[in-house]
Amino acid sequence: MNPTFSRRKFLLTGGALGGAVAAEAVGLGFDPKPLYAQERRPIKQGKEVPSVCPYCAVGCGQIAMVADGKLIDIQGNYDSPISEGTLCPKGAATFQLAVNPQRWTKVKYRAANSDHWEDLELETAMDMIAERYKKTREETFTATREVSGEQKKVNHTLGIFSLGGATIDDEWNYAHQKLMRATGVVAIENQARI
Repeated sequence: MNPTFSRRKFLLTGGALGGAVAAEAVGLGFDPKPLYAQERRPIKQGKEVPSVCPYCAVGCGQIAMVADGKLIDIQGNYDSPISEGTLCPKGAATFQLAVNPQRWTKVKYRAANSDHWEDLELETAMDMIAERYKKTREETFTATREVSGEQKKVNHTLGIFSLGGATIDDEWNYAHQKLMRATGVVAIENQARI
């Protein structure tokens, strides 16, 4: 390769050639407007249900394709003013989140010092979480702390950390934040930001 032929010159030459070809095609009567006006249709066919991606707070539009009562595909929604039909890698994989034979559908629990997981009823697991949350909060709650020789009200617990998931929607994240802050948790993070 010629050492004086740089990448920049290559790209400029390619752009100039592409522009010349496009101008020549228009000069020969080719009209690109119908291509731009063409309606974009989803690849798989079924009932289209507008939806919103569950992964983060951006709110990209999705179209869930449903046939025979089953989800058959999820694609970007071209009518969405936010994403205009595009999805990030996580949003593009939403179908796998909903329809996956390896997805756990039961509560899994591994007791302390155990070597195996066991299935629990949801009610039992929720009761265990609530009991442990309450116990930890009571043991680690601090009402006041001395700051510069003066007692200040802090009302917090440093014994609990909250990590939200990226598949939790905005409404649940809001309610979760309210609960954590109301109980004094200050270490709050979300997977979508990490």
